[in-house]
Amino acid sequence: MDRNLFIGREYEIRQLKKYRSSKESEFVIVYGRRRVGKTFLIKEFFDDTYDFHVTGLYKKPKKMQLKNFYLALQEYGANIKKVPTDWLEAFDELKKLLKGIKENRKKIVFIDELPWLDTRQSEFLGAFEGFWNGWGAQQNDIMLIVCGSATTWITKKILSDKGGLFNRAARRLFLMPFTLQETERYLISRGINWSRYDIVECYMTMGGIPYYLKLLDNELPYLTNIDNIFFKRNGSMWDEFDHLYETLFGNSKAYLKIIEALSTKKAGLTRQEIINETHLEDNGLLTEMLKNLKDSQFARVYNTFGYNEKNLVYQLADYFTLFYLRFMKGKQNPDEHFWTHYLDNPAKSSWAGQTFEQVCKDHINQVKKAIGISAVLTDISSWNGISETGKTQIDLVIDRRDRITNICEIKFSVGEFAIDKDYEDKLRKKMQVFREATKSRKALQLVMITTYGVRQNSHSGIMQSQVKMDDLFVGAE
Repeated sequence: MDRNLFIGREYEIRQLKKYRSSKESEFVIVYGRRRVGKTFLIKEFFDDTYDFHVTGLYKKPKKMQLKNFYLALQEYGANIKKVPTDWLEAFDELKKLLKGIKENRKKIVFIDELPWLDTRQSEFLGAFEGFWNGWGAQQNDIMLIVCGSATTWITKKILSDKGGLFNRAARRLFLMPFTLQETERYLISRGINWSRYDIVECYMTMGGIPYYLKLLDNELPYLTNIDNIFFKRNGSMWDEFDHLYETLFGNSKAYLKIIEALSTKKAGLTRQEIINETHLEDNGLLTEMLKNLKDSQFARVYNTFGYNEKNLVYQLADYFTLFYLRFMKGKQNPDEHFWTHYLDNPAKSSWAGQTFEQVCKDHINQVKKAIGISAVLTDISSWNGISETGKTQIDLVIDRRDRITNICEIKFSVGEFAIDKDYEDKLRKKMQVFREATKSRKALQLVMITTYGVRQNSHSGIMQSQVKMDDLFVGAE
């Protein structure tokens, strides 16, 4: 196992080592967004060596799934003469295979893309529960690892299951995308030494998704890489969007209605606003879809400052999706040098400013560390409202338990950001409207979050603290 391959997965490696060396059988669920590196983590950790390994087939019927399982059993030495007729028989054959291993060690079973095995009316889940609850969990030498890109299936059928697997899935490893720091380390490990400005902009196009980052060519500059990957005819990411949603969600068309509605408003939408935009029914299915988008990290959910949970706001949080819908959707014959030619376009500047706000929210622990409040309990929210003074919108509010509220202003610029008189007046008005509308008695402190800092001048004194782009690259406590 090469530790350099596991940038950003140090915690998961420690846990896998712990589970492998335990004195009891372990059921480990590795889940997270598609392309985040679940299969890579398991294959590299175990050096692609198992006592049994099978991968579910995407959208294939039960008969083909069973044959695939049968061929895997044969590959690992099972004495099996025919394809199992059902999943009970298939898992019984797996049990026989594992029983036949006499070595005194953990037997490693890896089932990848587990949700794809659970085809309609296949009764797969019952047989799987029977295999683990009725036998595997009673042993002391089995390590069963399952992965799945369909986070919604994993969450609903295993993690939240109230039946046979309830509380049996004690080992959960949810893989997060890379942070900016991890992204920088990963790029350097691949011979890519870009400026942090370019790394942030790259992050805003594809997020910290290892599979996407691996597509970058270390011999090409940032702009050329984006052109080649996204806009070149038959580029690596040209058809990724359709595959992404089809493999994650069964009813992908309804999900896409929600996603596209969220993409139209950077501050996000309430449930009622989503209904108004999509014309979807206000029922349990919508509740499930919104939960699934949250669990899969395609949507961020937060409160509007001063409101209760009925006013939850759903905000599109997947960087690739944001980028695709803004710049790629519907373009049949794109300019293959689109990103390079678009360098100074106002629409790109608008996208960069809005998306940098997302980056800051995804690195809120780094923001808190930079302003010295890591140990302070906080609530994170957004706010928009109106008072007699006027109306305003604040994209990031850090409400602190020490009687202070940080009003965060976020700016993405190519150099130091200068506050002039007009902008100082605008900031003062924004804080006044917030004070009047919320009736808050806490001290309000302005935090400027920028790429290269705020230029010191006669107007910069309005801010109490600042966070620079470099601060977002530190490790979070």
